[in-house]
Amino acid sequence: QVHLVESGGGSVQAGGSLTLSCELSGYTHTSYCLGWFRQAPGKEREGVAGFDSDHQTNYADSVKGRFNVVKDNAKNTLYLQMNSLSPEDTAIYYCAATAGVFPAKCVEDIPTVKDTVRYFRYWGQGTQVTVSS
Repeated sequence: QVHLVESGGGSVQAGGSLTLSCELSGYTHTSYCLGWFRQAPGKEREGVAGFDSDHQTNYADSVKGRFNVVKDNAKNTLYLQMNSLSPEDTAIYYCAATAGVFPAKCVEDIPTVKDTVRYFRYWGQGTQVTVSS
């Protein structure tokens, strides 16, 4: 069975950094699209960053230059490195993974197309990130 287990959330002051981890337990797909999403109170879930099996990455404009998504294949873990955090980054962060067939533009779509959540079969439980000013 596939389980996405997230960790690394917490509370930081503005300007600080956090790294989120998403362990892809039981996930053995060799062709995949992985995503980081976030949901702030009262807002829709939004795509933050994407990473695929061709090592393509993409980021929402709001995080470009501050966030970095990487995957450690040996640990089968996806990371989201977050720097220069601001209160606007406060949200619950989720990782997600596709299964089987997925849109060819998955990574491109994550930050720019609404409703990309439907691309993903597997989701982490979410981890809270709180940034204080």
